[in-house]
Amino acid sequence: MACDIAIGANRAKVCNNLQGGTEEFYFFNYLEDAFTVVAGEATAVNAGLTTAYKYVIQGDGNTFTQSSVTDAKVGTKVNTQTLVGQLKQVDATTNVELDKLASGTIGGVVKDRNGKYHWFAKDSINVTATIEAVTGGARADFNGYNVTLVAETLELAPILDSATVTAFLALVA
Repeated sequence: MACDIAIGANRAKVCNNLQGGTEEFYFFNYLEDAFTVVAGEATAVNAGLTTAYKYVIQGDGNTFTQSSVTDAKVGTKVNTQTLVGQLKQVDATTNVELDKLASGTIGGVVKDRNGKYHWFAKDSINVTATIEAVTGGARADFNGYNVTLVAETLELAPILDSATVTAFLALVA
């Protein structure tokens, strides 16, 4: 049966050298099958994906979370991906770009602090966006954007292999 776990798919002990958080977000206009996926790994970039845009983030408020829920009673499974980012400084150009991001149909890639690139919104054309521009109150308060993107997908995010990362980064405008 296709849903059975694989014999020999044991998970070895992992070293204590990992870091939480994300380093970079990349967004692109949605393209069905933007990457070729084999066994949970993105192994090639679709030739139709020609441009991606990098969003620089800093700090500990940037997260990528996936929650996979299965309901055996009705036979469904959904993976909810939540991407939270803080972009420093409110400005006119970013207002326009974030409005486009919230209004458009997007896909993305998230780079975590361990150097892994995750394909965000793989098969979800309905990404819900919440964008909050804040100036803060006190002088030391955050000034910028709190961005939350939520996508529902069928599977956990594929991770790009090294050759695909190289090819993808060559597309960054």
